[in-house]
Amino acid sequence: MLSFNDEEGLIVPEGLPAVIDTHVHIFPSRILSAIRKWFDANAWHIRYQLTSSEIFEFLLSRKIKHIIALQYAHKPGISQQLNRYMSKKCKEYENRVTGMATVFPGEENAEIILQEAFDSGLGGVKLHSHVQCFDMNSEDMNLIYECCQRNSKPIVMHVGREPKSAAYNCDPYLLCSAEKLECVLKSFPSLKICVPHLGFDETAAYRKLIENYDNLWLDTTMVITNYFSIKEKINLGNYRADRIMYGSDFPNIPYAWDRELNELIKLAISDDAIEKISYKNAINFFSLKL
Repeated sequence: MLSFNDEEGLIVPEGLPAVIDTHVHIFPSRILSAIRKWFDANAWHIRYQLTSSEIFEFLLSRKIKHIIALQYAHKPGISQQLNRYMSKKCKEYENRVTGMATVFPGEENAEIILQEAFDSGLGGVKLHSHVQCFDMNSEDMNLIYECCQRNSKPIVMHVGREPKSAAYNCDPYLLCSAEKLECVLKSFPSLKICVPHLGFDETAAYRKLIENYDNLWLDTTMVITNYFSIKEKINLGNYRADRIMYGSDFPNIPYAWDRELNELIKLAISDDAIEKISYKNAINFFSLKL
């Protein structure tokens, strides 16, 4: 896929209210380096080659009000290390960054690892089915859902089928579906779940799900930028505005950091809907105290 050399702004575009970026990735340097190599070989060239601290400084200096920092364990046995790293980095940016924990579904003591992360102050958990190759309806996942629900912590779960890559160790089209997620929503009605990328490529099905389930949110990450070829034209005016959150995927993007924010400005939706998408829904979902 192509990378763009589009012009970038110095701050959040004029005309937007406060902005919370709900989808920002940080990792220790060695893992960041490995991720960049993987993207170069299998996806696109990551435009922003930054350390975790530089990622935070970049966005905060450009007037992003708050950052939700995400990570994911790509194998068993590293979750505790990553959670300690996330907790330490977020404490350096107190009240400006909220970190999410990680756990590898099915690893030994997964529930204990997650509980320790919550006790350390992390605000929820991020999982990525393409990388971690989990079945969202498995007993291993039920333990994670139960831990999150018991602690009133949300879960950000990449269970949309795209973007697909042959470089993954599993086929996301076999693991991921809106129908599978609906089983989780029914079984854990008080568990707040966010599916990134508007559930790409089942965007129509996920749009219907947020109409029917108050415990489901979606984020906009990368799918309103006209970067991917999407079968269904994305019109956020047709979505339930109180269940959509802005997210960027920074720094792992192939275009300017504010490309998606500029697209938000162009939307023919109400000021109230823009406020909900840009920051109010994130406050609700992540229980932020700003």
